[in-house]
Amino acid sequence: MTAVRQAILVLADGSVFEGEAIGAEAPNGVSSGEVVFNTAMSGYQEILTDPSYAGQIITFTASHVGNYGVNDYDFESRGLFCRGVIVRDLSRRRSNHRSEADLDALLARYGIAGIAGIDTRRLTRLLRDTGALPGAFGTASESVLLAAAKAEPGTDGVDLVAQVTTPQSYSVGERAAGRPHIVAYDFGIKRSIVRRLAELGSVEVVPASTSAADVLATRPSGVFLSNGPGDPEAVAGAVEAIRGLIDQVPIFGICLGHQLLSLALGGATFKLPFGHHGGNHPVRQLSTGHVEITSQNHNFCVDPASLTGTAEVTHINLNDETNEGMRVPRVAAFSVQYHPEAGPGPHDARYLFAQFEAMVEDPAEYIGGKQISFAPVNRFSGFADADLPGFPVPERGVA
Repeated sequence: MTAVRQAILVLADGSVFEGEAIGAEAPNGVSSGEVVFNTAMSGYQEILTDPSYAGQIITFTASHVGNYGVNDYDFESRGLFCRGVIVRDLSRRRSNHRSEADLDALLARYGIAGIAGIDTRRLTRLLRDTGALPGAFGTASESVLLAAAKAEPGTDGVDLVAQVTTPQSYSVGERAAGRPHIVAYDFGIKRSIVRRLAELGSVEVVPASTSAADVLATRPSGVFLSNGPGDPEAVAGAVEAIRGLIDQVPIFGICLGHQLLSLALGGATFKLPFGHHGGNHPVRQLSTGHVEITSQNHNFCVDPASLTGTAEVTHINLNDETNEGMRVPRVAAFSVQYHPEAGPGPHDARYLFAQFEAMVEDPAEYIGGKQISFAPVNRFSGFADADLPGFPVPERGVA
């Protein structure tokens, strides 16, 4: 039986939570980052392997985490980029026919420390009331952890995309005559997104630093701007590259890609108090009144007033009425703040990939102000449980 390692979590405001160490042993007994909470009830492996959590410590509000284990297929990227994990109860046993290892083993293998036994309800209420806070946890003393929490810079003004983007381009699916060729910027892209795009045609995933000229040289049918971590204003070169693509090729952006497109259009962004993290956020389409339940993971948001006369708001968040989507009249470009690929999360928004396909097939129809249709389309059945050729494999397996 593994010996229990006592650990504590200390926030920058001095709040202290007692628990037990799980996962890897942190260097000098300290892990620090910006503490946020995620309200999803399942999908913890997909959440942990989402590069959008770089720089952050994830608090799971679900009371039991790890019930069904982990496996190689459910990786959303080549590894784990979060700073740590906070859970109420880490399941002792895993039970699922797809399970290959337990969650604790996954954390240990990728060098990610965690803390269990925390009163996550109290922690979530605190973060909800005060906003995301820097924090530190581990087996070090309370004074050491408090100093680490106060020294933690958080995610403001930090180019976290540079830490998670692919170091070199790779292709998924073969390029063929008559099929679209999509270039996807990897600001922290997830494998589920690439799977959805590969249903449209071949996909070339490129590093975040790729210039507009290099993208256009591949003669793309469309460009996808992916999700990713941190402050959009800190992503080096991205806004300039996107600005060079507007009017040249159809564009679809999500999450960080939505924010970067807004900046390229001359808009502004701001940081939300505690962000949107989870698989149950209600979003309304303004043109139809239809409400979809969405998967979200972002701390920053677009200020719609900054794009008045340039872009039209298409979606709003029903929890706080923040901007969730826009279209650009006279240009074949649109974006949403959430994750339509549902990895993990509900499938309500998958129709957006069909909308992108329609735009790619006939971009001239959308230049001049044609209304983008956001009617749900039940079109994508998804791939079978097998990897697509060309995917980078996880840095290390989970077994």
